Amino acid sequence: MTDHGSALSGDWDFDPAHTRIGFSARHAMVTTVRGSFNDVTGRFYADLDDMSKSYAEVILKVATVDTRNQQRDDHLRSGDFFDAEKWPEIRFESTRIEEVEDNAYMVSGDLTIRDITKPVTIPIELVGVQTDAQGALRAGFEGSRRINRRDFGLEWNMPLDAGGVLVSEKISLEFEISAVKRGTDQQA
Repeated sequence: MTDHGSALSGDWDFDPAHTRIGFSARHAMVTTVRGSFNDVTGRFYADLDDMSKSYAEVILKVATVDTRNQQRDDHLRSGDFFDAEKWPEIRFESTRIEEVEDNAYMVSGDLTIRDITKPVTIPIELVGVQTDAQGALRAGFEGSRRINRRDFGLEWNMPLDAGGVLVSEKISLEFEISAVKRGTDQQA
């Protein structure tokens, strides 16, 4: 059990104003484009005495994808990629959470993008637990995981004249999560 064990055990909700779930991909084989989803909800339950009881769920609203370029964002929302009208959410639901080292966890679960669900395991690090200015107990987590976008039906691409493709198949998922423990927020 970690030093944060007793504080971490319980129900938590993501703080969307301080959480970023994003991605990065190679563009034209020479640069990296980063993006994120501006509407993120998530929650988890941690039981550090019996990790089999722990779970997590995350929902991203596809229409809020943001790469700081309107044309690219519109293309990502289209049927070529996420098809936001038909599949408005990306979902992750854990099936197992393991503590692998102090403050380090492997979160396994089902990731659904479009109409395809695949198992993924995401390494997550607990950055810290702190009481904020409003009296809420807050925990910070970070992690990343690489996936193949084609595994989730995101097939669109364009060949380049000099070889290679416009958008990499390998995508890095990026997690920067701030969560607030239920019942500790004095403003609620």
